[in-house]
Amino acid sequence: MPGRIARTQTAVRVADFLATREGKSHLASYGWAPGMPIVMARSSEPLNDVMAMVSIHGQAALVAMLDPRSDELRMLHITTPQSALRIVAPSPATVTIGEFFDRLSSVTIAEFRVKFWQNTAVAHVVPSCHAMQAPGFAGKRYQLPDPRQALASTGAE
Repeated sequence: MPGRIARTQTAVRVADFLATREGKSHLASYGWAPGMPIVMARSSEPLNDVMAMVSIHGQAALVAMLDPRSDELRMLHITTPQSALRIVAPSPATVTIGEFFDRLSSVTIAEFRVKFWQNTAVAHVVPSCHAMQAPGFAGKRYQLPDPRQALASTGAE
């Protein structure tokens, strides 16, 4: 349909999370700032492809993904490649973003590089919190009253 924007379930969950004060505060403590790009990914996408999308922005970004096993929202903070860091070997082309998230779940922070980066970047896991895992959390919390209920309670029609 013309003029309609398709939104992924991941984008909806991220928007719900960012619609809360708790979400903004939580992300801010892990490097997020208003206007920071957030790249939505599927767990099966190649790490190289997701980092290509991160690279387009030319600044630090968040990567968000829904875990296909648990439906949990997972997020990473990715720095820009840094010339001050030791250059590490590029990740194999077969690594998916889901596998990368799994690898980081045990170490929480890691230096890494993809094939088209000259320098190493840092990925940091954004720990989970209640607001991050509650689908529709913002919509339920800040829901506007139904006008029909308001009219019915006053006896007006």
